[in-house]
Amino acid sequence: MNFDLTSEQMLLKDSIDRLIANRYGSLEQREAYRKEPFGFSEATWAQFGELGLLGLPFSEQDGGFGGGPVETMIVMEALGRGLALEPYLATVVLGGGFLRLGGNAEQKARYIPQIVEGSLKLALAQSERQARFDLSDIATVARKTKEGYVINGRKSVVLSGDSADLFVVSARTSGERRDQNGITLFLVEADALGLTRHTYTTQDGGRASEITFSDVTVSSDSVLGAVDEGFPLLERVVGEAVAALSAEAVGAMEALHQLTVDYLKTRKQFGVAIGNFQTLQHRAVDMLTALEQARSMGMYAAMMLESNDVDERRSALAAAKVQINRSARFIGQEAVQLHGGIGMTMEYIGAHYFKRLTTIECLFGDTPHHLRQVAQAGGLVSSD
Repeated sequence: MNFDLTSEQMLLKDSIDRLIANRYGSLEQREAYRKEPFGFSEATWAQFGELGLLGLPFSEQDGGFGGGPVETMIVMEALGRGLALEPYLATVVLGGGFLRLGGNAEQKARYIPQIVEGSLKLALAQSERQARFDLSDIATVARKTKEGYVINGRKSVVLSGDSADLFVVSARTSGERRDQNGITLFLVEADALGLTRHTYTTQDGGRASEITFSDVTVSSDSVLGAVDEGFPLLERVVGEAVAALSAEAVGAMEALHQLTVDYLKTRKQFGVAIGNFQTLQHRAVDMLTALEQARSMGMYAAMMLESNDVDERRSALAAAKVQINRSARFIGQEAVQLHGGIGMTMEYIGAHYFKRLTTIECLFGDTPHHLRQVAQAGGLVSSD
């Protein structure tokens, strides 16, 4: 199998790498962006639009550029290397994914061009306090009325919720709280009457919100996909987010490993660089091994997104997340140990990589959660 990038993909990689290197060349630049109103650089977001990155996964018919999972992987790796703050995951991968896979012609025509030009930002309002990582555990209720639906409930840890203009909201229209059937997805405007949000800074320097829906009225036209049948779409798009996060983690791990190797070459003890000590060399190699294992599984996740076998796709993504989580924890902890005290100071960018990797480890399922899914599927390789 050929894993080399095509010439077009190489051009994309060169473009995004140059942009991120320019916009995120130092910790000071990143901290300056965090102080902007929504916690990221609007100027950088505009450049994403100019380069076509915001329209990358959408079809040409919908106004995009017809990219696939590999193109998304390339972009997310670059964002991970730069510790970028822009809501690409929330808007393009998650919000855009729901529109791309579940939106009707009218919804696509209305919203996708705005995403592509950078004027519309989205967020997924899915997680609830009692649910942990169970996508079907939804207590938020949407009650049918003559005009449409009335939504009541609360969503937690809505990534980039403060900057979103439009939310994709999962709500229960029938069935019991943990049933997969009876879940419906809605598009809800951020300024809808009865919608309130409380925003806070996350441990990795990003933003998230608690969203409350109190008799929020939406029309029937706001339904994404079929009523009561939103779970397969929800699972599919969250799977794409897992693959995207895997790529971002690989980029962050690659940067942190390089940062650690450079530190070993310059930090001196007993009159010599500590990189001359064989034990530390072995530990740096162990970090590289973990990185390459994660990179392989990140590629595997991207390739398996296009599988039509739901069970095969689910187990592949779960297995990829397990390896990504393990590698992220190992590389992050080793980087801190090899750096010493400076590795935990907020004035050093290595600590910020560590915090982002730790956050990614818990997003959309931690290691035990995904390991359990792989086990329930009987592993990646059939025993028959």
